[in-house]
Amino acid sequence: MVTYSRELPVRHQVDVFVAGGGPAGIAAALAAARQGASVLLIEGTGCFGGMGTVGMVPAFMQFADGVNFLAGGIGREVYDRLWEAKGASPDDRYDDPLRHLSIHAETLKRVYDQMVVESGITYALMTQMVDVIAADGAVEAVVCAGKSGPYAVRAGIYVDATGDGDLAAWAGAPYEKGDDRGKMMAGTLCSLWANVDWTAIRAAMQRGEDELPRAFADGVFSVPDRHLPGMWRVGQTLAGGNLGHTFGVDGTDERSLTEALVYGRQLMTEYELFYRRYMTGYSEIELAATGALLGIRETRRIVGDYQLNLADFQARAVFPDEIGRYSYPVDIHASDPSAEAFDKLMEGLHSFRLGIGESYGIPYRTLTPKGLSNVLVAGRCISADRPLQGSVRVMPGCYITGQAAGVAAALASSMDQDVHEIEVSEVQGRLKELGAYLPNA
Repeated sequence: MVTYSRELPVRHQVDVFVAGGGPAGIAAALAAARQGASVLLIEGTGCFGGMGTVGMVPAFMQFADGVNFLAGGIGREVYDRLWEAKGASPDDRYDDPLRHLSIHAETLKRVYDQMVVESGITYALMTQMVDVIAADGAVEAVVCAGKSGPYAVRAGIYVDATGDGDLAAWAGAPYEKGDDRGKMMAGTLCSLWANVDWTAIRAAMQRGEDELPRAFADGVFSVPDRHLPGMWRVGQTLAGGNLGHTFGVDGTDERSLTEALVYGRQLMTEYELFYRRYMTGYSEIELAATGALLGIRETRRIVGDYQLNLADFQARAVFPDEIGRYSYPVDIHASDPSAEAFDKLMEGLHSFRLGIGESYGIPYRTLTPKGLSNVLVAGRCISADRPLQGSVRVMPGCYITGQAAGVAAALASSMDQDVHEIEVSEVQGRLKELGAYLPNA
């Protein structure tokens, strides 16, 4: 054991501190700033956007339910700005009923940069949160570290948008992780590919081409991963790859992440061979880049005042404290490469799917960790059971919960209130002013 002690300067004292600059953190910081709060937003990597930029996830999942734009407000602003900046795929349609959208990562980086700079937020890239100082159910300060060394930040309210629930968990909030055996969804190292012939690919898709079984039989893959989300068009001749699961990874353990990243990069040689040899339109492809972040789908789920659950999804639930609604299917990637696990995944995707115009409510109570008076969570670590985490975890869902957390944080800070006790109707009213979809509030 080593005992370490030193005095740290309090470099920032703000109304709202936001840890994590992915979709949830961006939405939280912008929403809080638009309520007049002083905000510090930190991000551990070199750009904002999380998995959609650094992690190279090639597409947003649905922003809409086929009728209603669910990620209204900041999510809609990102959507429109990306279109205006020509950051969508040539094959995307602005009026697609579900508002799916491919991602040109470099364009999305600039969109986020512009939104953050315009907001007047204080922000820092290449900055990690390394500790949380908490007592009596409240965070007193967080410790951050950048190239200039460690420093402390004090805030009225702290928003955990880390994805992994780091801030809340380190402060003492209860959490769940994985299934009943502790196993979590596989990760994916996403990638960018050049020299793709999309005309040939469209023709092949109409024929229903499926060459995975033949490639398995030929021994192309070291692990027979039956789940292939595949390639998304992200440019004239570019494809974003969401392929190659890293099974057994724990996104809260740096050793596990390290091993998965190394494995994921090696795995790309197998997929390059597969696409070149077996798939139409890919014979000349070249791997341009892999993500600097591993695509982690699941780690901690912080236990809040309410746990959103599968029954809520099935009932299209309505809540008096709704801060948003969403509709993405229950999408739980297998935790192992077995045929049984794959069949269970496909069964879930077909069974737990909502119809056009249908959605479920997300109550404010999923953002309020038990036992902490000045912390809110947003993004994939909100209080939900495993099936519902498999739905709300995707980026448009993160805009919804992040935006609500930012508004609530600004309100609680301005009134010096416990986050569990603020007037939710006031939060709902402010969210509507930002453009949130709240038909029941």
